Amino acid sequence: MRLPAVVLAFMLVAGPVAAEELSGTLQKVKETRKITLGYQEASVPFSYLDGNQRPVGFALDVCLRIVDAVKQQLGMPDISVDFLPVTSSNRIPLMVNGTIDLHCSATTNNADRQKQVAFTNTHFLSATRFAAKKAGNINTIDDLKGASVTAVAGSVNLAQLIKVNAERKLGVKILPATDQAEAFLMLETDRAQAYALDDVQLAVAIARSKEPALYMISAETFSKPEPFGIMLRREDAPFKALADRATAELYGSPEIEVMYKRWLESPTPPNGINYNVPISPALRHAFSNPSSSFDPDVYDVAK
Repeated sequence: MRLPAVVLAFMLVAGPVAAEELSGTLQKVKETRKITLGYQEASVPFSYLDGNQRPVGFALDVCLRIVDAVKQQLGMPDISVDFLPVTSSNRIPLMVNGTIDLHCSATTNNADRQKQVAFTNTHFLSATRFAAKKAGNINTIDDLKGASVTAVAGSVNLAQLIKVNAERKLGVKILPATDQAEAFLMLETDRAQAYALDDVQLAVAIARSKEPALYMISAETFSKPEPFGIMLRREDAPFKALADRATAELYGSPEIEVMYKRWLESPTPPNGINYNVPISPALRHAFSNPSSSFDPDVYDVAK
């Protein structure tokens, strides 16, 4: 009878110790019995509101897999999930001050942001490309020689267009637009022969246009792929390790293909629009080799 008594005594001591070892987000979730997901209301198709004003999207589905892993690790299947709308300007402050625990959208993982927050494994790669009308027979960047090309004023896309134009001596007439709506209108009305923007945003704009079949998106890019990641707090190693494990398991399973196709290659709620964005070779490589690096070279399939 003495051995079981010793084991029981150890268990009674070990239980509180294990609980005390929790820190950061995991400790916060255990104490509050809830986890808060930040999302953006119009970051289609990564996070947005459906016809019933419910937050949905590809990045939110990835976040919910992380939530499942949290429930399992804490042994708390009844943890509640709160959804909080955030904006591009307040998402990082709300993460840093503990208001949200995960940010689930299309946030670019870069060196500057990693000084304030952390990211889990990359769930999407976006690069600057151009859209043009198929009838214009403009297929490559060199085909833009002498053409009128628009991009949003102050954007990274415009800076990249200017750089490539100078490097290749294309003689492009650059037409800065005030916003994405004006830029696409320029393309639609033939004031511009091409429109430079992040490829996934071009796909969304074309899918929502009056005649999507009129347009194409270039295979050639103005930039290296930029990673999108689920955002979490810095210096919270246990929670990041859990999120990295959960996403790596998801990206290494057949489920990621189903999830991706649901949001980027199928009719999506609320209007049944298909954005027709297939998994790129670089993203497929990223899913096979999960990484939370901000370095675009990490995702270069040619290396």
